[in-house]
Formats: sequence, C-alpha cells, structure tokens
Amino acid sequence: MSETMKRERIPELNLVRAMAIIGVLCVHSTSYATLDMTGSGYYWLYNFINIFMKYGTPTFIFMSSFVLFYNYYSRPLDKKLVSNFYKKRFVYILLPYFLFSLFYFLILHFTHYQGRPFGESAISFITKLFTGKAYTHLYFVFINMQFYLLFPLVLWLLKKYPAVVKWSVPIGLLIQWAFIVSNKYGFQVPNKGSWAFSYFSYFMLGAFIGVYFPKIKQWFVISRENATKGRVASWILLWAVWIAAGLGHVYIYYLLRMKIATYNTLWYEFFWNVHTFACALVLIQVAYLLYRKGPALIAKPLNRLGALSFGIYLIHPFFLLLYREFPPQTGVSWLVHLWYAGGFAVALFASWIVVGLTARFVPFAWVIFGNLPKPKPRVIPQSNSGQLDVR
Repeated sequence: MSETMKRERIPELNLVRAMAIIGVLCVHSTSYATLDMTGSGYYWLYNFINIFMKYGTPTFIFMSSFVLFYNYYSRPLDKKLVSNFYKKRFVYILLPYFLFSLFYFLILHFTHYQGRPFGESAISFITKLFTGKAYTHLYFVFINMQFYLLFPLVLWLLKKYPAVVKWSVPIGLLIQWAFIVSNKYGFQVPNKGSWAFSYFSYFMLGAFIGVYFPKIKQWFVISRENATKGRVASWILLWAVWIAAGLGHVYIYYLLRMKIATYNTLWYEFFWNVHTFACALVLIQVAYLLYRKGPALIAKPLNRLGALSFGIYLIHPFFLLLYREFPPQTGVSWLVHLWYAGGFAVALFASWIVVGLTARFVPFAWVIFGNLPKPKPRVIPQSNSGQLDVR
C-alpha cells in the first residue's frame, strides 16, 4: 500500500464507540441516584455504575484523536487537507452542536427563564455556546473543538519530527498533569473540566496509537496465535491496572459521597486518569474479541449503536429530562430501583430509535446528528431475468 493511500477501515472501532456511549448513558442515568439514594442498601451499586462507567467521554476523545491521526498522518499536509478537515468538522460536528445547543437552551428558557429579556437571553446563549455550557453534556463537543483547532499543528509537529511520536503519551500526560496541578496550586481557571488540557493524555494516546496502529495492531488482538510471553504479560498487566484503578476510583468516591472520608483532589484525578486511560485500551481489545469471536446477536447491534453514537450522545439527555418528569410516587424500594433502570433503557432505546430512523428516512440528517451511516440499498431479485434489482 502506498504511504499516501487511505488506510484500511477498522470496523471494530464502532464497537468501541458503542461501549463508550453505554458508559455515558450509565453515568447520566445514575446521576440522580447518587444524590437521592444514599440511604439505600444498594447505594454501593449506584455508586459503582456511576463511577466505574466514567470511561465514556475520555474514550470518545481518545477515539476521535486515534481516527484522525490514523487517517491523516500518512497524507501530505497541505492547504487542501487542512481545508477539507475543517470543512468536515464544521458540517458534521459544529453544525449539530449549534443546533442542539439552541435546542437545549430553548427548553431551559421556556421551563425556567420565560420572563428573561430577549437581549439578556441572546447574550446568555452566545456565552454558553462558546463555552460548551448550553447543556450539561455538550462540554464534550466543546473540548473536541479545542482539539480540532490544535490537530493540524500537532500533526505538523509529529510529521516534521517523527521521533517525537514515540514520546506522545508521556508528553500528553505531562501537559495534562501540569495543567491539573497548576490549576490546584497556582492559577485557577473556571470550568477546568471544559478545557482540552484536562484530557490531553487521551488526545496524545490517540495520536500514538493512530500513527503506529499498523505496526501494533496485533497486540490488541487477544488470541492463541498472537500470544507471546511478552504480550500475555502486558495484557495481564493492562487488565490488572484497569480493574485495580477502577475499583480504587469507585471506592474513594463511595467514601466521599457517604461522608466517611475525603482525600486530596489530586487522588481523585489520579484514579480517574489511570482507570479511564487503561480502559480505552481494554475496550479496543474487547472490541476485537467481540468482532471476531462474539455472537452476532451482540456484535451486530453494537456495531449499529456505535455508528449512531454521536447522535445518541447529543439527544439522550432530552429523553432523560422527559422521563424524570414522572418520578415514582411510591416508597416501594424495588419500584424505585426499577425506575432508575428505566431511565437508562429510555435514554438508550428512545435515542437509538430516533437517530436510526432519522438516518434512514430524513434527508440531510447529517445537519442534525452529524455523519450518520448511509442506509444500505435493498436488493430484490428479479424473477424474470435472474438479475438483482437494487432499490
């Protein structure tokens, strides 16, 4: 394959996206429970789901970076590439972001701020639009926009100095932790979690994996034929770090929420970073296992879910907002638990149905939900000629 040719598709990545959006939905659907269910004997379970599944946003950022560097690193960096890159980001990311920012802002306006003057509302919307705060989940898109601004510069640096690529991960960790520590002990910026520097290690991990993926792909494929002593040891180490950091992350938040103990905020940052950093790599391995060995009953729906994940991410809080208008009017514990589980189901399936139907039947659906998969043409055999009729 020529160096400048488009690299082969990685269908397994849709499964990673599917697992990431499931993580996001788990966190959002249990957020109320972590506040309201502290007296329940099952609070540990709500806390576990809410914290252990916090890999969603970091994984999406890692995946975005991975795909960008995988697709663009081998191409010549010129004006045409940069202009096409920003054109696609505008059409498939910024336009849906603007529409959903306006959508959620209007919902909150009519439910909470009807008496606010138009001028004040307009200023508020513009401020929220340019800070990713029109609704709670839109900060993720705002962070990605910051990375899109940085991407051509980082791509140029890594292409000009290829030896730096191998240091991408340490550089990313250094920048992220310099920002975290300086924000705690030096200058403080408002809304720290809405700044790209808070996720820089995932961006640079994506750069490293994206550039080297053709060479290291087999490391992600856990199989007997790929098993060497070194690989098996590294697989075990990765999974052990992921589980240990994840459980540590869950435990310190449980102690905090139950008012048993509190720790320096850097410990919460540390466990979150190690947990989600390792999880991003684990999810790729799991995706390869599912794609190659998993039952089609699981892999096929997950593939579709992953393809629709950006649209589902944008719209699912709307269904959660509607659902939470009808809390259970009972003290029966199992009904309350069922109601919280129902929130996850509604957020997942209602969003999935709406985005899926939009992708299939609505013209210019990309304006609303970004780059959606194109519907496959129906193939109907013609009985007369024996040829296939594609409709």
